[in-house]
Amino acid sequence: MIGAGIIGLAAAWWLQRLGHAVVLVDPAPHGPQPEGSGSNAALGVLMGEVFHRSSGRAWRLRQQSLRLWEQWRAELALAGQTVPHRPGLLLLAADAQELARLEALALSRQALGLAMELWQRPALEALRPALPHGALAGLFSPRDGQLDPLAAMAAFRHDGQTRGLELRADRVEALERRNDRWQVSLRGGGGLEAPWVLVAAGLASPALLAPLGHERPLEPVLGQAAELEIGPELAAAWPASVVWRGINLVPRPQRRLWLGATLEPGLSADPARWSALRQLEGAAPEWLAQARVQRHWQGLRARPAGRPAPLLEQLEPGLLLLSGHYRNGVLLAPASAAWAADVIATGNGSLTCR
Repeated sequence: MIGAGIIGLAAAWWLQRLGHAVVLVDPAPHGPQPEGSGSNAALGVLMGEVFHRSSGRAWRLRQQSLRLWEQWRAELALAGQTVPHRPGLLLLAADAQELARLEALALSRQALGLAMELWQRPALEALRPALPHGALAGLFSPRDGQLDPLAAMAAFRHDGQTRGLELRADRVEALERRNDRWQVSLRGGGGLEAPWVLVAAGLASPALLAPLGHERPLEPVLGQAAELEIGPELAAAWPASVVWRGINLVPRPQRRLWLGATLEPGLSADPARWSALRQLEGAAPEWLAQARVQRHWQGLRARPAGRPAPLLEQLEPGLLLLSGHYRNGVLLAPASAAWAADVIATGNGSLTCR
């Protein structure tokens, strides 16, 4: 396994649990990942059932991941590895077009038998602390939610090691297929040999694959986030994490609130974009505008160029790509791991998730 972000750790843990011997190679396999990595910057918001489609590969992956996250959190807890989780997601409508979309989404989900409620403006105005100015309605999804991504990564790492997962602090320089096995060259010298190589190295994945003739360009998209301290009388008592115009507001313990969004293409943060995010693009209520920033960070997401996210492909015998998850790495980590395990078990890289 190449890459120790949320995707690589989830897949390594799951494969080790299924009885495979797994070596995970990454410059920082013991964590945390380097500053600016996508997994470190993730807020862990799980948008599965409020996804705008009701069929197709992306929908199936999301539904499978929601089921697996519930199962995996229980299994990790039994092993002494708790992954904090807050159920529920409240998706707000900021204008008439968004309101119409949420109304249609609520009807389609209810027709599928999914528990989902459309909350009108009076119900939103009763919530404390106050929601962003101008919220017309909100779609409440009880099965979606948020989990702590750093805690999840630590849980996979620690429980995986108890099951025999080997963590190798090094950087993969090259891959070569020889005699039906893969030769993995390491920067620190020497190498590894394995029947299967899984590449989950995010933005570093294309450079490993191009010499093999596999062009899978990935574009960096920067996300910014902050942890805010709010007043004791305003400790977020919302029934769920909140999404406003693509901006996530996640209540945290000890009067904290995470605020973040995937904002801009490229590698560098624009201070003006951060200012707009901080003010919810002019819709921040007074309590939020006055909240004190405790820390501010950023990270890069990998978005496939010209292909739908994520990239789950068997490129050639024994070589799997799990990358390009863009904004949904935390959500889709379990389904991606399950896909890889199915391919290894059957040799069929065209499998769809069940």
